[in-house]
Amino acid sequence: MSTAKGGGAGNGPRRSRAGNGPRRSRAGDGHASAPRPASARPADGMSAPVTPGRVGLYVLLLVASVLVTIAGTLVQAAWFPGGLLLALAGIGGLFYGGATATGTLAGALVPGAGWLVTLVVLLGAIRPEGDFLFGAGVSSTLFLGGGGLLAVICATVALRRAPGVPHGRVGG
Repeated sequence: MSTAKGGGAGNGPRRSRAGNGPRRSRAGDGHASAPRPASARPADGMSAPVTPGRVGLYVLLLVASVLVTIAGTLVQAAWFPGGLLLALAGIGGLFYGGATATGTLAGALVPGAGWLVTLVVLLGAIRPEGDFLFGAGVSSTLFLGGGGLLAVICATVALRRAPGVPHGRVGG
């Protein structure tokens, strides 16, 4: 009868690469390969719980997006190059700030949706008098395209900052 660890019928003792400690995963991250329980996962990112404070923040972002869109529409039409850049900086800051404040993808998408609905429904609709705030032109087209591009960029940045996942690794 063999008393050696892992010893059996002539197999000899088993040795791990890290010595006599627990077996490590091949990824080399220094953690044991035992799976984490579901409660140990971080509560940020896509799996963030919906709380009254978070819902209030989303409502605040929605109201702010309507106000910033109206102001941006007026400014971009008034001073062409500078007003357009100021309007795009305002909505880009709102999209990025929403994603950063909430730590979720919805933090960028909620103000983006509010911005788009405000432009299309409120400002793009023709009034009975025949005029409207969001006119056709180069500045308006750049404001629409640039704002959509900024919303996509900020949503992508919010997705890439998944908490608890080291850079260059696929989370599992």
